[in-house]
Amino acid sequence: MSTREKPVHAPMDQFQSAGRELLVGGIPLERLVDRVGQTPFYAYDRELLTRRVAELRAALPASIKLHYAMKANPMPAVVNHMARLVDGIDVASGGELLVALDSGADPHEISFAGPGKRHGELRQAVAAGILINIESFREVAELGAIRQATGWPVRVAVRVNPDFELKGSGMKMGGGPKQFGVDAEQVPELLAEIGKAGLAFEGFHLFAGSQNLRPEAIVEAQQKCFELALRLAESAPAPVKFLNLGGGFGIPYFPGEQRLDLSSIGANLAAIAAEAAEKMPQAEIVIELGRYLVGEAGVYVTKVLDRKVSRGLTYLVTDGGLHHHLSASGNFGQVIRKNYPAAIGNRMDEPAGEAVSVVGPLCTPLDILADKMPLPEARPGDLVVIFQSGAYGATASPRGFLSQPDLVEVLV
Repeated sequence: MSTREKPVHAPMDQFQSAGRELLVGGIPLERLVDRVGQTPFYAYDRELLTRRVAELRAALPASIKLHYAMKANPMPAVVNHMARLVDGIDVASGGELLVALDSGADPHEISFAGPGKRHGELRQAVAAGILINIESFREVAELGAIRQATGWPVRVAVRVNPDFELKGSGMKMGGGPKQFGVDAEQVPELLAEIGKAGLAFEGFHLFAGSQNLRPEAIVEAQQKCFELALRLAESAPAPVKFLNLGGGFGIPYFPGEQRLDLSSIGANLAAIAAEAAEKMPQAEIVIELGRYLVGEAGVYVTKVLDRKVSRGLTYLVTDGGLHHHLSASGNFGQVIRKNYPAAIGNRMDEPAGEAVSVVGPLCTPLDILADKMPLPEARPGDLVVIFQSGAYGATASPRGFLSQPDLVEVLV
């Protein structure tokens, strides 16, 4: 790439077009708008969800279990669909647990992580018979008391805060001081407390980071996590049955990013699985993914309300914004704001004729969905589509801000 060329978005070729209209779930966009009954809305393509899981299974060893981290998208219809495709569900609250159970997921294959589990949530999880990822000494004491009071078995794993990070990850979930998990050097003491409390120890959960597009970094983190688990298992009160190596698989959001190459990751997991069969023979190895499974299967659709020019810059003012899609606005972890891939969904056959800023209806300059982005010339009534919107969208946004009308979510 020459110094004059600007990086571009990876092609959003998971969605096709028919003439001027984008197809979502095989439905032309304008017809989908009428079917939904309003804008703005999120639409998730069930065929793309199914295809992503199939592609991932083809790239990974058959012995590796796949769990869906439903915090990425907890819409009940999406969870119901994913529960039929994956081996288990990972939840992060009592509310998510209810959705996971309603989906028909096997409670034995549901796990619960989170640094601030309430006593009621712990009791709820024990009653459901799911696996609880312990993240503090306080949880051991509370779970021991629940076991004593109820006589119910308490299935637990230890979420470990490793002493290393996932290099190049969007959010670092391990390494250094963290609110997540138990520091690796404290785990042997915690394991002793688990044994004294009579809890049913099953294994470890290690999650070093998220949103990584560097396969070599993911391979390194998974290898280090496995080696750490082998060391910690020497202090465990029972053989390891469950080993969650986390996820971290990223998707391309911004110009210059490309889709993750899974080949080296699959090869490394095959080597880990072979070593585990010898050194940790009862353990099932789990990969926990959220964004990677659902992120590329979703779009956010909003309608242009107004077109205005201010001192040479054209603005498309829409009926949606950061209150519905905080991450696309750049206010969900971005240090320097970058555009998500976007399109005028009912002008897909037209070239990008102008650089415009797509903004929402809110009274704040932060309400930007696309900044100075080349798009086809749009008018009021046209439909702006934000791609890569299947994860951390509706439930990760301040939907009550300024009391604007709410959105709708559909699975098509």
